[in-house]
Amino acid sequence: MAFPYYTHFTSPIRRYPDVMVHRLLQRYLDGQASADAGPLDGRCHHSSTMEKRAAEAERASIKYKQVEFLSSRIGETFTGLVNGTIGKGLFVELDGNKCEGFVPKQAFPWDQWAFDEDHMMFEGLRSGTKIGLGDKIIVRVVAADLAKRQLEFEWLEEGANSTSEG
Repeated sequence: MAFPYYTHFTSPIRRYPDVMVHRLLQRYLDGQASADAGPLDGRCHHSSTMEKRAAEAERASIKYKQVEFLSSRIGETFTGLVNGTIGKGLFVELDGNKCEGFVPKQAFPWDQWAFDEDHMMFEGLRSGTKIGLGDKIIVRVVAADLAKRQLEFEWLEEGANSTSEG
């Protein structure tokens, strides 16, 4: 990767960028002069933009289906893994079904909580309990907003067995 000229081949999903690379390689193997970078830059930029849009659309459709799935399970509890933290709360991925939702800080139980940005975790000011990335917790589904593609959870307790594995 520290080479002055580098490329690699990826999965078939990126067909046009790979076709461009194949064509360039064949051109050079055939002893032809270097290709004009101008038109290639435009094609590369366009391909990159389209790939990003496709990835965003895929994430949005997955999120929509997750919210749709859990919208009929409001009030049910699940075990999950904290996979993100911000000052406003925790992101939790549920075990079993991999749905992801958010636990707002104001819904944290039994304590006042301070966010430690350096360690990406919350600490209970009275209890000293710490919660952060990789911790197992039990949550209840409290809201599912299809229009916003958002799930909201309530943190019930630290990891134990869930009552529902969906």
